[in-house]
Amino acid sequence: MPLDGIFCKNLCRELETAVSCRVDKIFQPSRDELVILLRSAGRHMRLLISARPGMARIHFTERSPENPATPPMFCMLMRKHLSGAKLLEVRQQNYDRVISLIFSATDEMGDRRNLSLTAELIGNAANIILINEDGRIIDSVRRSDIETTQRLIQPGALYEPPPSQEKLFPTDGTLAERLSAEDNSLSAALLKCVAGLSPLAAREIAFSISDDDTPYPELSAEQKSALHEYLFKIDSGEGAAPYTLMEDGKPKAFSFLPLRGDTVLYDSYSLQLDAFYEQKAAADRLKSSSDSLLKTVRTLIERTSRKLNLRREELKKCENREQLRIFGELIKANISLIERGATVARVPNYYDPELREISIPLNEALSPAENSARYFKEYRKLCNAESTLKKLIEDCIHEAEYLASVSDALSRAETVAEVSEIRDELIAAGYVRPQKGRAPKRKALPFKEYTSPDGYKILVGRNNIQNDLLTQKTAAKTDIWLHTKDIHGSHTVIVCEGTTPPDSTILYAAKVAAFNSQAADSANVPVDYTLIKHVKKPSGARAGMVIYTNQSTLFVNPEE
Repeated sequence: MPLDGIFCKNLCRELETAVSCRVDKIFQPSRDELVILLRSAGRHMRLLISARPGMARIHFTERSPENPATPPMFCMLMRKHLSGAKLLEVRQQNYDRVISLIFSATDEMGDRRNLSLTAELIGNAANIILINEDGRIIDSVRRSDIETTQRLIQPGALYEPPPSQEKLFPTDGTLAERLSAEDNSLSAALLKCVAGLSPLAAREIAFSISDDDTPYPELSAEQKSALHEYLFKIDSGEGAAPYTLMEDGKPKAFSFLPLRGDTVLYDSYSLQLDAFYEQKAAADRLKSSSDSLLKTVRTLIERTSRKLNLRREELKKCENREQLRIFGELIKANISLIERGATVARVPNYYDPELREISIPLNEALSPAENSARYFKEYRKLCNAESTLKKLIEDCIHEAEYLASVSDALSRAETVAEVSEIRDELIAAGYVRPQKGRAPKRKALPFKEYTSPDGYKILVGRNNIQNDLLTQKTAAKTDIWLHTKDIHGSHTVIVCEGTTPPDSTILYAAKVAAFNSQAADSANVPVDYTLIKHVKKPSGARAGMVIYTNQSTLFVNPEE
């Protein structure tokens, strides 16, 4: 993980600015997060400590997370022991991701004592532990199993720090000898031998020394000297700064040293971590809320597909209904020649130009007249079934198209609020059960908005409900409507305000429409456009479904 030991060492230097501050308030927004408000003369700092797996960290934050109405027990314990306590020291265990905040606190008897609030920022084993001055655990966010053979994390147990890895400090005099014994790449050797380095930091250091990640024994004397000098600088914090690597405009990784690629330099490590993990948390919340809904929609699509296939198979059975009518007519025409109790009637086929004899299966328990009536009844039944099935198949096709459009909108949702609107849409359509209790009122999301190079406003619906609202109520009749041809996507409208936009604006809007569609990753996408007055919503049509005429088509590459 990017939050390695050396990053923590630089982070501790920043946390030390809070030394001598006192604990004013303590909150526990979630099971594995603490927020401590520190105050001193003329300033206050909000310190976040998180033991959430994959998001473990400690830093100052400007955010105010929502707190539960009733503080958890661990939060109450923290308030009991640390309220009013003074921060004396910020301490890191060697080069490990273990940071301890040493507080001077007053107990119930008025005696001063030092307590350690230790943040173990180690992957899925992350923890927050309060330790007394005797080294015994008061309590922790996560307790271990009493019968476990690993470290015992239980109230009253003697605290044992996580075992350190058998690695050398960056300034260790024997590091060169240790690296010389490694015949793999320099980055792999650094990761294996040097304490406090993440794979990302090891790679960046290696490529700053050797472009091809040459093994340490093969480096020149100058390169080896440069490497050890660089490690000494890293240890002292010289040249260290909070760099974040960006990918597609989103933070991908962070480090204390410059990174290759598109990077952003922050003013502090706390600002860097705040931004990085807030976006990661937002992405996790979005994934969590959209995954279950997407699974539901996919199940509905599969069920609709099976239903459609079954109805098409039933419709095929109706294709031979004329044969039943002919059987009934031939039995009726030859009723005097057919004996009661016969299992087969062999009669001339008047519908055959050559009048060849035909064999008609009979029910021996029925009279010839009853057999004829039975065939007519089956014929009428299939005629009615065909009419019904055609209507049901048409409904199934429309339902499948609607669900596919919902799936497309869900796959392009960028916020939890967008997912919530799509869930509300499915609840209104009867596909999803409403949650128990009173549903919270949510502010309606605005349309997506773009501006063409010519200054024209372009509005895009985020889901089917917004598509209907945009096309049927918001847009004027003289505005221009765009949609990908035969491809699921959002309704797009150029707000013309009585003017005629240039071709460049229509082309720009077509690219926006293609980008906000199922074909966002394709090329040469067909996009239809026409005036709003030519777009109609059929009576009873599902949300987002319209028909349009007088359209023209452009072929564009999607572009936001």
